Amino acid sequence: MLLALVLFSTAASANLTIEITRGSDSALPIGVVPFDGAEGMSEDVARIVQDDLERSGYFDPLERGAMFARPHRADDVAFGEWRSLDVRYLLVGRGEKTASGYEIGYDLLDVSGGRPVLQERITAGGNQLRGAAHRISDAVFEAITDIPGAFSTRITYVTSRGVGDNIDYGLYVADADGHNSREVLTSDEPVLSPAWSPDGEKLAYVSFEGERPAIYVQQMASGNRIKLTDFEGINGAPAWSPDGRKLAMSLSKDGQPEIYVMNLADRSLNRLTQNSSIDTEPDWAPDGRSLLFTSDRSGGPQLYRYSLGSGDAERLTFTGKYNARGRFGPDGEQIYLVHRSRDGYQIARQELDSGRLVVLSETTHDESPSVAPNGTMILFATQQGGQGVLSAVSADGRSSFRLPAARGDVREPAWSPFL
Repeated sequence: MLLALVLFSTAASANLTIEITRGSDSALPIGVVPFDGAEGMSEDVARIVQDDLERSGYFDPLERGAMFARPHRADDVAFGEWRSLDVRYLLVGRGEKTASGYEIGYDLLDVSGGRPVLQERITAGGNQLRGAAHRISDAVFEAITDIPGAFSTRITYVTSRGVGDNIDYGLYVADADGHNSREVLTSDEPVLSPAWSPDGEKLAYVSFEGERPAIYVQQMASGNRIKLTDFEGINGAPAWSPDGRKLAMSLSKDGQPEIYVMNLADRSLNRLTQNSSIDTEPDWAPDGRSLLFTSDRSGGPQLYRYSLGSGDAERLTFTGKYNARGRFGPDGEQIYLVHRSRDGYQIARQELDSGRLVVLSETTHDESPSVAPNGTMILFATQQGGQGVLSAVSADGRSSFRLPAARGDVREPAWSPFL
């Protein structure tokens, strides 16, 4: 198991480039007009918003070259022109440089109804334009879909650099679109299983920098960290409880890997599973009353649900011989997992009520799914050209995009909560 956890290769780059790999046929047509004053801004805010919306799979932005006009205010819009382009919504805006940064105003318009949907002004510091653009994307997304946008969230992932015995590992944090990445940990030993705390202020992860794997918790703001476990054997797969007071984990200190829960206030441990098979990869249900985990107690990796109330473990997956690394959706009504099909290892969704399993991804070496906090996208690691890259697929499987590293392996992604 330890060898399976540490297989990485070649060099890695932290900055990621988005590549839309599959669009949705049901995406809403929208026009995002270049903002007035863009030449005085360090970032193309409208382009960032357009890319965010397209990446979600919910929207099909109109290409700039197809625009008849480029209005910047609601009063300047000739709705008939945009209706002729089959545009359903239109976003127009303008930016102005101020002494402390920028002031941006924008209008979201319903073209078919000829009316404003959202009008807002926001401010941004001189180096915060990308963040401001993501906030606009969040507001536009929610105004149209009634689903909170997750473009202002962050992701974390692990990279490897080097070959053979000379591999360096990095733990990176970046915006949800892969930009503004920064390295928060460098190690010459493997780093695994990063997990965000519910408040987004800490990361738990596994590091092999000592004599054996250990679980650490690191503060994002200060970089300070503490070692929680370094028992003999496996110390792996940390998962935060919804209230942030506990960590579930897989430990083999008493024999086979089992699921434990640590109270972070006093570091006391409570062993949950009692089985002769391997139990690992826990994930908390959104209500905190149960945990999902992977076990081979049925003869192969399958997903089980442990009830904290009764102490019973119920098998959830029955489609195929391999289902692992399960993650709850934010509403607790479905789970996302790695499923082995005839085509390979793919990301799938299973409805908990019906047990129906649907394969979402089209790649074949997929691992480590992580669900966006609004439940619309699933981030995962896969292979492209023999190297690890990050991909994402919509929860309905209709759209996908890829965030490939320029070189090397990128693995172990995790999506942050709302920040």
